[in-house]
Amino acid sequence: MTSIPASTAASTIASDPPPGAPKSRAARRRWPIRGVFANAALVVLVLYVLAAILGSLIAPYSPNELNVGPRLQGPSGKHLFGTDALGRDQFSRVIAAARPAVEAALIAVGFAIVVGTLIGTAAGFLRGVTDGVLSRLTDLLFAIPEYLLAILVLAIAGSGLLNAALAIGLVIIPRFARIARGATIEVSGRSYIDAARLCGRGNWWIMYRHVLPNISSPLIIMTAINLSTAEGAYAALSFLGFGVAPPDADFGSMISTAQQYMLTEPWLAAYPALAFVALVLAFNLLGDALRDQLDPRSRTAVGA
Repeated sequence: MTSIPASTAASTIASDPPPGAPKSRAARRRWPIRGVFANAALVVLVLYVLAAILGSLIAPYSPNELNVGPRLQGPSGKHLFGTDALGRDQFSRVIAAARPAVEAALIAVGFAIVVGTLIGTAAGFLRGVTDGVLSRLTDLLFAIPEYLLAILVLAIAGSGLLNAALAIGLVIIPRFARIARGATIEVSGRSYIDAARLCGRGNWWIMYRHVLPNISSPLIIMTAINLSTAEGAYAALSFLGFGVAPPDADFGSMISTAQQYMLTEPWLAAYPALAFVALVLAFNLLGDALRDQLDPRSRTAVGA
C-alpha cells in the first residue's frame, strides 16, 4: 500500500476548508464545468441557442425564399453552403433548422423529466400497491420498441414538432422513472426522512421538500445525456416525415430531401448532417462533464 507523504497530506488538509466553513472568493467563482471538451461543447450549445433565437436576424436570406440563387449551386462566397433544388440558400436553412432541433430536445426531455420523476418518486417513496402499478406501467413502456412507440403516437396524434417532441418524451419517461425510483428508495431510509415523519409531515410534503432535492444529481445527469438522445430521435422522425411541415427546415428533413442528390451534390446532405452531429456531440460531452462533476462514483472509477 502506497503511503502519502506527510507534507502532501498536510497541504491537502490545509487547502480543504472544514465542513460548514464559508468558501473562498476564488472557489465561489470557479466554473462549474471543467475540461476543454466540456467548455467547447458549452460554447457550441450557446451558439445553437443563439441561432434558434436570432436565426431570422443572422441568416443572410429567408430560409424559405425561392430562387435566391441558381438551383443546386455549390458552396460559394455568396452562398456558403450552396443552394438546394428550389434555389433556397442552404446556409440560411441550416441556421433555421437549429430552432426546431433545440426546441424538440428541450420539450421532449422537459416532458420526460417531469412525468418520469413524479412516477419514480411516488413509486419509490409510497411503495406497496402504488409502486407495483407504476413500475408495471414503466415496464410496459420499456417493452415497446422506442421508435415504434413514437411512430404509433404520431400516427394517432399527427405529425409536427410538438407532437414529435411529446412522443419522444413518452419514450424517455421510463428512464427517468427508474432513476428517480432507485434514488428515492435509497434516500427514503435516511434519518431526516424519519424525523420529518415524526414531525407530522405528509408524504407529498416530504417528497417535495426532502426527497427531490436529494435525488437531483442523477436526474440532472440523465437530462443532459438524454438531450442528445431526444435530438437524434427527432431527426430520425423528421427524416421519415413526422417533423416540422414543409417548407420549414430541420436537419432530418433536409438530409431526407438531399438523398437523391447524394452523388452529384453531396453538400446538400453534408452540411445539415455536420450541424446535426455537432449538436448531438455537444449534448453528449456536456452530459459526460456533468456526470463527472455530480457523480462521485464516476470520479472514483476514473481515478482508480
